[in-house]
Amino acid sequence: MTERARAAALLRGETPDRVPWFGDLSYWYPYAMDKGVIGPQYAGDGLFRLHRDLGVGFYLQGYFPFREECPGAECRVRRSGAEILTEWTTPVGTLRQAEVALPASYTVAIREHMIKSAEDLKIYAWMMERTRYRPDYEEARRRYPLAGENGAVLCYLPKSPYMDMVALKAGIVAVVDLIADEGELFDDVMALLEEKHDQAAEIALNSPAEWLMIPENISSEVVGKRPYAKYMRGYHQKWTGRIRGAGKVSFVHLDGTMRGLIGELSQSGFQVIEALTPAPVGDIPIEELHQWVEPATVLWGGLPGVYFTDLLSDAQFDEFVLRTLDQMARAPRYVLGVADQVPPGSRPERIARVRELVNRNGKYR
Repeated sequence: MTERARAAALLRGETPDRVPWFGDLSYWYPYAMDKGVIGPQYAGDGLFRLHRDLGVGFYLQGYFPFREECPGAECRVRRSGAEILTEWTTPVGTLRQAEVALPASYTVAIREHMIKSAEDLKIYAWMMERTRYRPDYEEARRRYPLAGENGAVLCYLPKSPYMDMVALKAGIVAVVDLIADEGELFDDVMALLEEKHDQAAEIALNSPAEWLMIPENISSEVVGKRPYAKYMRGYHQKWTGRIRGAGKVSFVHLDGTMRGLIGELSQSGFQVIEALTPAPVGDIPIEELHQWVEPATVLWGGLPGVYFTDLLSDAQFDEFVLRTLDQMARAPRYVLGVADQVPPGSRPERIARVRELVNRNGKYR
């Protein structure tokens, strides 16, 4: 069976020939190209070939299949050295976000969020009231032949409004302060954002993608049961139901600690909980994960990204992969995946090694 066929069978509740193995190499890819770890044949769309050559099923990076427009707001981006400054100018005020490029880790850190106060939140609400979305499906269509039988096409819905604030727009400290000091305003903006996110989510639902993810980047350390129940559960239940009704598969990205939250996500109807990081890096052993979710929930992940570096010896890496496969091969409810991305500094030989171990030890008991 191909990796696409294995995943499709498992998501239908059937048993494929062995545990599916999918990973996200997109974070590692710029490092590997820059350092000459991989050759020039992998430039551009070579990322799809790279997954195939290393024996890794492709499913990310997903993308948002819509474009966002806000008439009346002007966005300007300025770069100075490592700093990236973005300003949104509107008739009711200006928002500012500052980011810092981190070349050693091939990423960018937010130094100053765009929303820092109640006044900022009001400006952002003005922008969102005027925001419109339109479909952008070409990339989804383009990816089908590129991924082929080695993968699937996944698109993103918007985050829930609460996680959009926590992860991107304001940060957890500002969100907690706004709830405490401006609770009514915050709740009003959450309602407005849900209305707008629903419009974008409807476009994503009608995209060519077969798999749809709410990319929450969520962790139990940041979202407890109370904020989940108040701000997120309704949005999740609404869209997992809509996705299932459309004959597509719903994913959620849980890439932090899991206790207290993984069960909530399962009960909210997600068919796949993805990017799961087991102990000792995460907080639940791989052998116990299935005890925390509904029987039909597919658990996707298992291999901490840092393990693809020299943090572990080759023998230790093999031992961990085999332990993970031993659990996953006991029932067709797991997809072996990276939790959550293969990072810079990883070795291609170690990535390819997973395919060897899956082929040898990934058959169901």
